[in-house]
Amino acid sequence: MKYAVLDRGDELSRKLTTQLHQLAAERGLVLNHETPDIVVSIGGDGTMLQAFHQYKNQLDSIGFVGIHTGHLGFYADWKADEIEDLVHEMSQQHDEIANPRRVNYPLIELTITYENGVEEKHIALNEFTIKSIDTTIVAQIDINDELFEMFRGDGICISTPSGSTAYNKSLGGAMIHPTIAAIQLAEIASINNRVFRTLGSPIVLPKHHHFDIYSRKKQRLLLTIDHVNIPIENLHAVRCCVADETVSFVRYRPFPFWNRVREAFLGYDVERK
Repeated sequence: MKYAVLDRGDELSRKLTTQLHQLAAERGLVLNHETPDIVVSIGGDGTMLQAFHQYKNQLDSIGFVGIHTGHLGFYADWKADEIEDLVHEMSQQHDEIANPRRVNYPLIELTITYENGVEEKHIALNEFTIKSIDTTIVAQIDINDELFEMFRGDGICISTPSGSTAYNKSLGGAMIHPTIAAIQLAEIASINNRVFRTLGSPIVLPKHHHFDIYSRKKQRLLLTIDHVNIPIENLHAVRCCVADETVSFVRYRPFPFWNRVREAFLGYDVERK
């Protein structure tokens, strides 16, 4: 079995990377950063986002697993002191009986169209945001090719279910179970008065529905796809929908989503079996 590792770069994460390589070599696992079967992220959710974007063109053949060394990690199943157990589980894939569970989470597909008609395709694991660099953003939001609202405010956040616990949550969005194929729109500080009006509530769309966000004035914009920032001055529109691709996480043991939510936001830890 081939594996790759990305770490956060801090002292603990680098130390764990060295330890993982030693343990993996002892169990016959092969380090291969070009075409791995499993990508191990050592750090926090930001490290997992980097791993995802590095291997986003190989999603159909790669599973991801995370070792948590930060303060809060929704994508990490394993703690720093459990690295030996993780490598043991990884090595068991050589056994025909071993069959680790894989869970597939939906992604956002983005089609960015510039004023000159050029298009770019992107995918996001957590969220996509659009904001103005200088002042209030003015954008038309269509749902399934029909005008829904004219937005004025700080920006718009489109999140995946697995990303619904991140920026989306701080905007008052709902937390959605990550196996549901959906995308969510949450407004960022919308302007609502007797002249301007938006819905003011998060919107959830199922697979095969889409949002279109049109720039409705000359404005310098910042598009952020997970951790990647794209400044744009000539945006025409962005189409957002559930991607055909999914991301696969390897589950060597149960760690239900709502347990993650409880641990992260309520502080109740339970023994994992």
